[in-house]
Amino acid sequence: MGKMLNQQRRGKGSPAFTAPSHLFKAAVAFRSYDEQEKTSLVKGQVVRFMNDSAHSGLMMVIKEETGREIVLLAPEGIALGDTIEFGAQAKVNFGNVLPLAKIPDGMPVYNIELVPGDGGKMVRSAGTSASVISHTESSVYVGLPSKKVKVFDANCRAQVGLVSIGGRLLRPVFKAGKKHHMVASTARYWPKVRGVAMSAYDHPFGGKQHHPGRSTVVARNAPPGRKVGLIAAASVGRGRKRKRL
Repeated sequence: MGKMLNQQRRGKGSPAFTAPSHLFKAAVAFRSYDEQEKTSLVKGQVVRFMNDSAHSGLMMVIKEETGREIVLLAPEGIALGDTIEFGAQAKVNFGNVLPLAKIPDGMPVYNIELVPGDGGKMVRSAGTSASVISHTESSVYVGLPSKKVKVFDANCRAQVGLVSIGGRLLRPVFKAGKKHHMVASTARYWPKVRGVAMSAYDHPFGGKQHHPGRSTVVARNAPPGRKVGLIAAASVGRGRKRKRL
């Protein structure tokens, strides 16, 4: 009897494909976008750092003047006791939270809001940063790490700088067990086995050792047990160059 496909197993919601949220320490989000932050600024101090399996970058705990603590991603170059500012009147220094409209062109930013007040959603991995390209009256063009340019609302907030632990991927992983524990903490599927390497009863692409096999293009309305490969592909492979007459 064959096994379920990987996407079928994930849909069951078993612990192997569920994020271990009970191990996460805190949620990374900006403070509420209140009138004080819109008109002036709010100051806080970095009191401690901590690691969290939910985030690849280092996290910093900021204590406001009122005594409230906020957890944010730490930028490169931050230290204990440094001052972090929130608001439209904040200085353009590493770690400070400002609206994109107040950040000059060419400045690296991270933890960008998609909607003003959502707390920060984009560019949060270790060592990553986006770049402010240009401004208009109501929007800001930002170059993402994927080389794409996205338009944000001018009131969306972001942190200045780049996420800490930039050399995380430069250190080699010598043991498979170490890699297993690194990936397990993020609930990612690893290792990923190729469908053509499986048996015919385990995957639609399996059993290709001694015969050509079947096409990898499937219909868009294919059932879940068959919907793998190139979904409703119009063309596959390299396009042939037309000969000039």
